Amino acid sequence: MQFDEYQKLAARTDAFSKPDSLLDPAFLEKVLGLVGESGEFADKIKKLIRDQNGEITDKDELVKELGDVLWYLAMIANYLDVDLSAVAKENIAKLADRQKRNIIKGAGDNR
Repeated sequence: MQFDEYQKLAARTDAFSKPDSLLDPAFLEKVLGLVGESGEFADKIKKLIRDQNGEITDKDELVKELGDVLWYLAMIANYLDVDLSAVAKENIAKLADRQKRNIIKGAGDNR
């Protein structure tokens, strides 16, 4: 499945209408959802490290959490009128530029 197709299909399941403002509860709900689902993924990883010596015992559960992260990311991009494929392309271009300049490691968004 392509990013933009996923984004369009996922938008059908959004309980809110596209907001006019970043202060709209619909937008805030998506940002908080993204953070929450990312936290749930991190918590599952923490428990695998703590309880399973870092061994991945149930990849399906991790994939489900990643899907939830992807849904919120797609909805935020949708609310910003940006295709998810454009987000992916821009990110790859940024990373390729950093790699070319040998600054993949380090800190700061604009390195």
